[in-house]
Amino acid sequence: MFLREVCAQLLSFTFGIGSALPATATAAATPAKPTFATLGSNSCFSLPVVPKVESTETGLGDLKSRFAASPAHSANAKAEDTKGAFNSVSSTGARSKKAFTFTVHPKLDSPWRDVEWTEERKMSLMKSVGSYRPSCEYVTQARILLLGPVGSGKSSFISSVQSVFNGRVTNRAMVGSSSTSFTKKLQSFNIRGQKGEDPTGLVLCDIMGLGDGEMTGLTLHDILSVIKGHVPEGHKFSSDQPVRSETIGYVKRPNFKDKIHCVAFVVDATEILTYPKGLSTTFQQLREHISDLGVHQVALLTHIDQICPETAKDVTQVYKSGIIQEMMSKAGALLGMSTSYMVPVKNYSSEVDLNMNTDILLLSAVDHILQYVDLYFQDNTPQYTGPKIDHSL
Repeated sequence: MFLREVCAQLLSFTFGIGSALPATATAAATPAKPTFATLGSNSCFSLPVVPKVESTETGLGDLKSRFAASPAHSANAKAEDTKGAFNSVSSTGARSKKAFTFTVHPKLDSPWRDVEWTEERKMSLMKSVGSYRPSCEYVTQARILLLGPVGSGKSSFISSVQSVFNGRVTNRAMVGSSSTSFTKKLQSFNIRGQKGEDPTGLVLCDIMGLGDGEMTGLTLHDILSVIKGHVPEGHKFSSDQPVRSETIGYVKRPNFKDKIHCVAFVVDATEILTYPKGLSTTFQQLREHISDLGVHQVALLTHIDQICPETAKDVTQVYKSGIIQEMMSKAGALLGMSTSYMVPVKNYSSEVDLNMNTDILLLSAVDHILQYVDLYFQDNTPQYTGPKIDHSL
């Protein structure tokens, strides 16, 4: 009996649940001991009064309610909230990339785009891209700027295209693996032809990744300055030092060859559903300003093998994949762009050997971009009055 009375007193002091005990124990546990609800606000153990939670078990709801307000439980809850917060941090900071959840999409009966998956087609594309020369007589190379969020695969695309012409997988453009942009400066990569051949007329320009909702280290003004041809090669971008006329190497009067002739937006298929809403606004603002400069835009949907197991096994299934078709539509909505301007691609990442079908998909993407490059030259060449370039040199 004595032990029971002591327990009753302890429970009364700690949780105030004497009503949960038999009447004999409750009567013995009546000494005026303060509960957490009656302790003064200056007490180091004080807690707010917690309303009783209804429960079918006498006194259990009150116990659960008070447990929920206990310091240990609050600390655990806070830890869980913090963990969740880290998972939702923007990609410009410590935003961790969530694994894409596969959903069941039936394989389409017929492809939504026709592609010839043969060695002959690959060689035809290599010849077309390798021998490409701008239709404009004032320039010898077409400059394409790749724009996209951190980790979308811009640098990997450049390295993958060069790998096709090298005949082996190489990483010409430095590729990072962190959540922050590995590329910090403007870098132009002239895609070299096959061994013994002249360089192609294609230059892919890499730039630091866009942030979520805002462009960390890369302002709208900076991007437009690159497109207009004002930014020197190798310029390192910084949010507190935007490009201006006083910038070292600043090109005050850029020639036609210094400008960007097409912009290719790059988006990650595995992130389409988790990109923050602010990024869509960023893309649409960019597109409006770039369009005002008369520069055509296309888009590349990367990491398609990570959202479709069938395509991961066999790239030729890309245009029979319902999930890839759906992500293309969602990417179009994100960019405010028709899917006719967009192409899916698979970059080389962990592979050490080339794959013919992957090459065809990459070369098809480049061929798609070059079509819009030529449109730019057709639309803008008449306004150019600079010196004529001798292509025979």
